[in-house]
Amino acid sequence: MATDRLGVGFVGAGFITREFHAPTFQRIRDADVAGVMNPTVSKAESVADDCRTAGSGDPIATDDVRELVSHEAVDAVWIASPNHTRLETVRAVVEAVEQGQAELEGIAIEKPLARTYDEAREIVDLVEDTDLNHAYLENQVHMPGVAKMKELLWDTAVGSGRPYLARSAEEHSGPHSTWFWDGTKQGGGVLNDMMCHSHKVNKHLLSRPGEDDLTPVAVDCNISTLKWGRDEYADELAEEYDVDYRESPSEDYASASVFYETPDGDLVVGEATNSWCFVGSGLRITIELLGPEYSGTINTLESGTDVFFSDRAAEEAGYVVEKQAADRGSMPVLAREGATYGYLDQNEHVVEAFRAGENASEDLTDGLEVATLVAASYLAAERGERVTFDSVDLEGYVPEPARGDFEAGPAGLER
Repeated sequence: MATDRLGVGFVGAGFITREFHAPTFQRIRDADVAGVMNPTVSKAESVADDCRTAGSGDPIATDDVRELVSHEAVDAVWIASPNHTRLETVRAVVEAVEQGQAELEGIAIEKPLARTYDEAREIVDLVEDTDLNHAYLENQVHMPGVAKMKELLWDTAVGSGRPYLARSAEEHSGPHSTWFWDGTKQGGGVLNDMMCHSHKVNKHLLSRPGEDDLTPVAVDCNISTLKWGRDEYADELAEEYDVDYRESPSEDYASASVFYETPDGDLVVGEATNSWCFVGSGLRITIELLGPEYSGTINTLESGTDVFFSDRAAEEAGYVVEKQAADRGSMPVLAREGATYGYLDQNEHVVEAFRAGENASEDLTDGLEVATLVAASYLAAERGERVTFDSVDLEGYVPEPARGDFEAGPAGLER
C-alpha cells in the first residue's frame, strides 16, 4: 500500500456515497478518502469537500475512473456507480491494474452486483483473474441489530433447533434518481433494487454462524406495479424523471420465498417482500427470524427516539430519516442512520480485510449468488410457477422489466 492507511477512492458521488459511505470514514481507523470520481465532476467535488471538512481525507475529484485508480494515494476503490455503468467500470479498473497503471489492494462493489446474472458472472471473472482482494457491499448483514439477533437466537438454537424461517422487507416511497426508474438501466424494478438486500440477509440469518451451509433449492415469486402505473403517479414520474410507467413500467412491489436445504436435509425458508409504494415516515426495514422456541424482530422505524414538527415549524424542518415522505408531524429519528443500516461496520470490516490482504467476509462470489437468486425470482414471476435451481439455466436471461416486456401484473391472472 502507499501508506499504512488505506486510501479509498469512490466511483460514484450519488446519494449512497454522499449520505452513507463517505461519512463512515470519519469513524474508521487506518483509512482515508483519497479520491472521488463522478461523470458530473461538481458532484465529486462536493463529496470531496465534505470529506475534507469532516477530516476524513484530502481527496482528489475527477470525472475519469482511470485517473482515480492511478492516483498514488488510492489503494482501493468502492464502486457505487449506477447499475448500467457497473460492468464497464469494473472493466476499466481491471484493465488499469493489468496494464500497470494502477496499484490497488482491493475493489468493493455496491449491491446489486449487476443487472443480470451474465453481467455479475463477468464481473466476478474479471476481478478473480487479478490479484485484487474483493468485497460485496451488502450493508444489511452488517447491521448491529442483525448481528446481535443472530448471535442471541443461534445460541438458543443449539438446544431447541436451528431457525427455519427468516422474513425481511425493505420498503419506501420510491427511488431518488432517474436511472432507478428505468428498468433497462437499473436491471428491473424494486426486486433488483431492494430484494437483493432481503435475499442476502435472510440467507445470512438462516445460516449457521461462521458457515455458508444452506443450498438454495427453489423459489416462488410475484411482481406487480401497484402504485406508480396509476395515471396520477405515472404523470408525476413522467414530469419529474422522464420515464413512462404506462408503456414501460417496472415492478414497484415484489414478494418471494426461497427454499433452502440444510446439511441435515431439512428445508428452511427465506421470505422477502419489497416495495416502492410504502408511504410512511421514511425507509422501513423489517427483519424477523423464527425458530422452534424463539423469534426475533427488527424494525428500523421503531428507534426509540421521535420528533414532532408543527405546521408552523415544518418549513424549518430538516432531514430526519432516509426517504422521509413529510416534513411535519411525528417522525422517528435514527441518531446514526448509516450505522443503524450497517454501513459503518461494513466499511470498517472491508478496510480491515483489505489491509490484511484478504477478501471481505462478503465477497463478490456472494454478490453473484445474490444475482442468481434475483434472476431466478424474476424468472419464477415471469413463468408464474416455482423455479428449481438444479434445473434452471440463467445464462442469457434478462428479466421482463429490464427488457421492456413487463405488463405490470402477476403472471397467470386473467382480469
